[in-house]
Amino acid sequence: MSEAAAAGALTPGQKNRQRVEAGLRRRYRAEARFRAYGIAAVALGLSFVALLFVSIVSTGWTIFRQAYVLLEVSYDAETFDPDGSGDPEVMGGGDFSAPIKASMRELFPDVEARSERRMLYGLVSDGAQFELRTRLLAKPAALGSSETVWLLADDRVDQFLKGKIDRNQPADVRGLSDEEIAWIDQLERLGRLELRFNRSFFTQGDSREPEQAGIWGALVGSALTLLVTLVLSFPIGVAAAVYLEEFAAKNRLTDFIEVNINNLAAVPSIVFGLLGLAVFIQLFGLPRSAPLVGGLVLTLMTLPTIIIASRAALKGVPPSIREAALGMGASQVQMVMHHVLPLAMPGMLTGAIIGMARALGESAPLLMIGMVAFIVDVPGALTDPSTALPVQVYLWADSPERAFLERTSGAILVLLAFLLVMNLAAVILRQKFERRW
Repeated sequence: MSEAAAAGALTPGQKNRQRVEAGLRRRYRAEARFRAYGIAAVALGLSFVALLFVSIVSTGWTIFRQAYVLLEVSYDAETFDPDGSGDPEVMGGGDFSAPIKASMRELFPDVEARSERRMLYGLVSDGAQFELRTRLLAKPAALGSSETVWLLADDRVDQFLKGKIDRNQPADVRGLSDEEIAWIDQLERLGRLELRFNRSFFTQGDSREPEQAGIWGALVGSALTLLVTLVLSFPIGVAAAVYLEEFAAKNRLTDFIEVNINNLAAVPSIVFGLLGLAVFIQLFGLPRSAPLVGGLVLTLMTLPTIIIASRAALKGVPPSIREAALGMGASQVQMVMHHVLPLAMPGMLTGAIIGMARALGESAPLLMIGMVAFIVDVPGALTDPSTALPVQVYLWADSPERAFLERTSGAILVLLAFLLVMNLAAVILRQKFERRW
């Protein structure tokens, strides 16, 4: 019997069943395709994120090690204390590059030409003399004696030891002459040149010289800025959320306020920077590049996020809690302060941490208020000039020196670590204190 004849022999119910089964197969195939598209999209997004992280880590992990050269330096009394007074100001004004140059000449006595000696001295960082000055002032009894000390090497030497400069390239491309490479090889053979833990990256501020540049100043600036942001944004945001959710009447005015709060959460961050520049600096005359102004600007930016998260936490408290408190004779203020607010506080803290994490990674509003300036000193107060970690990343990324690329990636790793810790804290708080109603 042919298929047409067999199909004609089917009852109407069987035909309907076949049509339903065919439709189900098509729907299942469409669902499978949609699921495959979703998995592919997630995998593609994760691959891009993984590629970004691999690129940053592969470039920045070497920042935690820095080239140091071992030299024997002598603190000549005639050079640093000619009158024998022992005055720290007199000793601190001495020529601390002289013992470094003398030590290098002892290691390479065959180098006599002035141009070659200049290249030889250039293997040691300019910051080494300041380190010697700090060591002598901390221990004045060392005057007139010698000591062996590891001193910071130049950034070109550091990049060469890390394999980021190819010795087979032309001299004008690699930035090191053949003589300098020969001296570096000899120092390595003598055990006087090696990669050690880069403590200066975490203890110093910014510098024009890559090997001396550190993130401590930017970290302190970010900490002071976030301190101002937290002190202002959290109590104001929680108070606004409590009033709008628990006390404010539902009318056109509160609807207008709610719409504007939601809109402010989507405003680009640079707009808040322009507002801070116009109001806090130009109108109120607050100092530029100060953590105080940065904290005020970031407070404006994080307030909508904290208010929205706090209102969501208040809405999550069951109405029965409110009704029970009011039924026991508590006033509305007592009901909110003693019952609703403590139950909603974990969600509010989570929202505050997320808002602070967003503020930590912002650079555009801080650029507008002048925190992009080159700041060497570590800020000691809220009104001192400073920069922030994201802005420091921006500054180093714009620098032409090859070694600053490594420091840019290293600073990004530190920033990502802080963001990871803050988001992890938010997750832990939510899981530990959240209540299922």
